[in-house]
Amino acid sequence: MSISAGDALPGATLTKMGPDGPEQVDLAKITKGRKVAIFAVPGAYTPTCTMAHLPSFIRTKAQFDEKGVDEIVCISVNDPFVLNAWGEETGAHDAGITILGDAESAFTTAIGMDFTAPPAGLIARSKRYAMLVEDNVVKVLHVEDSPGTCEATAGEALLAEI
Repeated sequence: MSISAGDALPGATLTKMGPDGPEQVDLAKITKGRKVAIFAVPGAYTPTCTMAHLPSFIRTKAQFDEKGVDEIVCISVNDPFVLNAWGEETGAHDAGITILGDAESAFTTAIGMDFTAPPAGLIARSKRYAMLVEDNVVKVLHVEDSPGTCEATAGEALLAEI
């Protein structure tokens, strides 16, 4: 069963690249008492993720700030090494976007957003979604019907509902 607006996020430990290597990140600590935009991509360096989804949040970052969003988090079923390189190459780090890895797809599966597309080489990946979370509760949730589409989950579409 997929997560819905009104649901609390389950506990999750994700990873990011820190100054001394991979670091564990408790998602509940990021969302507790805060307003956080979270979006997920099927994979770093995949075409729609790199050319549409991530850039939509980079270009709207200031507008999210103006609406009181404390942090924008991108989650992908990738390891922190790949995600760190992707964040550097796309300018996401410089823009202030937090990129977290769900390498085992544990969080993604727990919220019912996992999918597999063997012909594309995508195994146990995340559906493309965007959500606004306030104090660990999902307030707005947008999910794309197709992993190759970025319309309902773009930064602009989430901003329109905040």
